[in-house]
Amino acid sequence: MSEEYGPDFVSITDDEGNEFELEHLGTLEYNSQEYMAFVPADMDEDDEDFGLILLKVIEQDGESLLADVDDEQELNAVYEKFLEELFEDEEEE
Repeated sequence: MSEEYGPDFVSITDDEGNEFELEHLGTLEYNSQEYMAFVPADMDEDDEDFGLILLKVIEQDGESLLADVDDEQELNAVYEKFLEELFEDEEEE
């Protein structure tokens, strides 16, 4: 989760056609599946409401796509793993 070249931003479109810009915080692998963590790009740095968005990377027709994590247990496990790695990286600095 290096910011050597600055933060990465992506635009995603939901099922209803709404477009959102997100800042990519990091990517992790959990149970042989890849997940990406984002926050809304327009989020204020002082905002106490940490709006973490976790999406699963899936392959469809040879293309990598981002999908919602539908299973609540899976989502909670990935969230905990991401926070562990995030705080582990901060402690190393």
